[in-house]
Amino acid sequence: MKTEDLLAIAQQQNGPVYVYDAEKIKQQYNRLTQAFNGVNQLRLHYATKALNNISILKYMASLSAGLDTVSIQEVRLGLHAGFDPSMIIFTPNGVSLKEIEEVATMGVQINIDNLSILEQFGSKYPDTPVCIRINPHVMAGGNSNISVGHIDSKFGISIHQIPHLLRITENTKMRINGIHMHTGSDILDIDVFLHASEILFDTAKNFTELEFIDFGSGFKVPYKTGDIETNIEELGEKLTQRFNDFCRHYGRDLTLAFEPGKFLVSQAGYFLTKVNVVKQTTSTVFAQVDSGFNHLIRPMLYGSHHEIVNISNPEGRERFYSVVGYICETDTFGSNRKIAEISEGDYLAFKNAGAYCQTMASNYNSRFRPAEVLWLNGKAHLVRKQETFDDILRNQIELDFAALS
Repeated sequence: MKTEDLLAIAQQQNGPVYVYDAEKIKQQYNRLTQAFNGVNQLRLHYATKALNNISILKYMASLSAGLDTVSIQEVRLGLHAGFDPSMIIFTPNGVSLKEIEEVATMGVQINIDNLSILEQFGSKYPDTPVCIRINPHVMAGGNSNISVGHIDSKFGISIHQIPHLLRITENTKMRINGIHMHTGSDILDIDVFLHASEILFDTAKNFTELEFIDFGSGFKVPYKTGDIETNIEELGEKLTQRFNDFCRHYGRDLTLAFEPGKFLVSQAGYFLTKVNVVKQTTSTVFAQVDSGFNHLIRPMLYGSHHEIVNISNPEGRERFYSVVGYICETDTFGSNRKIAEISEGDYLAFKNAGAYCQTMASNYNSRFRPAEVLWLNGKAHLVRKQETFDDILRNQIELDFAALS
């Protein structure tokens, strides 16, 4: 997208707004499929939790993507968006057996990540195909908040529990049709990821009716100029060769699956805000915008970096600013950032705002959650309205204290 397009959208909206570039999503999808075009069967299950707007889900379906879901609500969103149940995988963590049973009635692929639920589900529904999530005890991602394959993770069944796992599957006679892992986000070391994959292959040998092996995702995207990222092409070449070799020894072709979320939508997203105040203190110049961590929590939660651009004055002389929000907490988006000179009323764009931004937004301080716009075929399409005060009150029950006294 061009800067002038973003500026026009920002000026049109009465408040902060998330913008998603459909063409960039398509480019990332095609890049990943091209990297693995050497396997006979590839499926990309888009991670709904990254960005769950119904129009985004429909766009993913138009690209032939499947869907990765972690809650029954996400499953329902996927079905509402038109996904065939067979294209949806349900990978919850810590949910009740009741929720898994309800999802199973929808015809969705079930993925179980703990021994207790595996035994209960297998005993009751031995004919329902189940995928098993393994914890390979490999840190292939970034910090511990976004790496979920380490030994202390709550996710997956430990590789040290494989004997117990096999006893459960043998005793229940349940049907295991998939093996899965997800090591975490921001994968940089391909060799470490391939090492984790070998653990998954070794586990897969224990099951004779597999249809697919799911390697999760967590591919790192660049967050700033010159930033490092996962070398998808190198990973595609090496993992394709190893996967095809495994299929030959296994005796038939399996589907290679991934669950990309951030990789597909992060770089496609922009978060646009307006500068309310430029505030000079004894040591800092603050640019205070009409938003806060209620709309973009990742910098405060993960320490994530989002490039900030002044789209009202992109060619202006650069100065140092700390960009902060209007929440009654510390809500710093970026400290001492070099940005084209900012004036009150200017619009700032935060890059890499497609993943885990809107979906993690809240009404903290009773602020409205922003609108969402999809940029498609050179035009801006509103795909979610900004909330109103009625939305804040909706579902609240006001007691009549005079009548109760």
